[in-house]
Amino acid sequence: MNIVRRQMLLGAGALLAAPRLVLAQAPLVVTPGQTEGPFYPVKFPADMDGDLVRVRGQAAHALGKITHVSGRVRDRKGNLVKGATVEIWQCDANGIYDHPGDNGQRRRDTAFQGYGRVQVDGDGRYAFRTIKPVPYPGRTPHIHFKVSAPGVGRLTTQMYVAGEPQNETDGVLRRIRDRQARDSLIVRLDPGDDLEAGALKGSFDIVLDT
Repeated sequence: MNIVRRQMLLGAGALLAAPRLVLAQAPLVVTPGQTEGPFYPVKFPADMDGDLVRVRGQAAHALGKITHVSGRVRDRKGNLVKGATVEIWQCDANGIYDHPGDNGQRRRDTAFQGYGRVQVDGDGRYAFRTIKPVPYPGRTPHIHFKVSAPGVGRLTTQMYVAGEPQNETDGVLRRIRDRQARDSLIVRLDPGDDLEAGALKGSFDIVLDT
């Protein structure tokens, strides 16, 4: 191969690689904050680990479709945020929160923990075992998230499920005008048989504005 042709090929390769380099360095979409809502726990349950399907001391499992939700906590440059604490809370399969302000407490599934808290591991990852969120009057299915990171701050947001028809009319979700930011909260749930037979799984990365 002559020198001129070799230089042309190397130049073309550099041009093809350039867009990948730009994309790799592009800031991530910051996870938008959302309302905490009226049902953040007024009293934390005795059992508040990452498995919301089983309540310690009870033989019963929660009603609903078991769903594994996991992800990473990062900053807008893609760096892992170490030491972050992730909280989630959601209604049970009957659409009832473990909260005195929510009507229908007599119908609440007491085998569902309702709230969980974990700390990210060394790779900035968190994981929860919960149920697929269900709708209730006025709201599309969602899971509330709160992330606290030392020296970084706190973010409260919500995770939604892809394909739910109520997503198009949910007032809280539609309040986010930026389509890319809104889409970052919508998670596809896939079969999770590799984790647990008959379960679903979804990945929800959280990007803090730092």
